Amino acid sequence: MVGIVVVMHGQLGNDLLSTAQFIVGKVEGIVSVSVDSAARLDDTKNKIAQAIAQVNKGDGVLVLTDVFGGTPCNMCLPFLDKGKVDVLCGVNLPIFIKLATLRNTMGLSELALFIKSYGRLNISLASEIIGGKKNIHDRK
Repeated sequence: MVGIVVVMHGQLGNDLLSTAQFIVGKVEGIVSVSVDSAARLDDTKNKIAQAIAQVNKGDGVLVLTDVFGGTPCNMCLPFLDKGKVDVLCGVNLPIFIKLATLRNTMGLSELALFIKSYGRLNISLASEIIGGKKNIHDRK
């Protein structure tokens, strides 16, 4: 099973994780690390390293961050290790929910690519869907 580490500004990662677990139930192998402006960067980097080690069961680790180029993302980039650790930026709630069901069915690289695409497909403009301008199942 691919391990998941959530690294986001403030409590956003904790909140997304708890909301996803409210919807799908308890999910094992996910750890959240908060990036707080008051904390020392070295301390946070150490927490990220510990979280990666904690969830890594040999199938790789997908690190989820909120914004590419933001502090959480930048702190995770040194951990990139092809086939072992990847970083996905711009995470949303549909991604968390889908990860809960797919982590056992794909390897790290395949899962990362699928989830990136899935997250994009789950950004919708309600007026287009409700107004009949776009079929909800015809997302391109």
